[in-house]
Amino acid sequence: MGRNIVETIVGALVLVVAGVFVFYAFAKSDRTGPDGYEITARFGRIDGLKRGTDVTLSGVKVGTVTGFHLDPKTYQAVVRLAVSSGIELPADTNAKILSESLLGGMVVVLEPGSDRNMIKAGGEIAHTQDSIPLTELIAKFMFGSTGSK
Repeated sequence: MGRNIVETIVGALVLVVAGVFVFYAFAKSDRTGPDGYEITARFGRIDGLKRGTDVTLSGVKVGTVTGFHLDPKTYQAVVRLAVSSGIELPADTNAKILSESLLGGMVVVLEPGSDRNMIKAGGEIAHTQDSIPLTELIAKFMFGSTGSK
């Protein structure tokens, strides 16, 4: 009888500890997104970009990629970006998709321009630079330019 009570207490303790770990993981996972506004950007290629990818400005995370879809008319990828409310972006801001490291992982880098007008919530970044796949860069390096002279 005493052994059953000890096993029950140990089992309950294990469940409580597991619950604390789950709560901690969700609290630290940054899944809620920034308190801010959403803008869009159109790219010709978004190879490797995923939902939840960081959006950075001067190396500091200022937002996340919240989603993307294909525009059936232009065949461009329309990327939705959630940007922190304290960040105001000039209308001539440039957005680039770059590799975070050699091991993979992409990041959207914002480079603000000098325009006095700011992008409003729901607005669009007009100046973008597509992602360049690492294999394509290696091929260009190894085999030279494929364009005609």
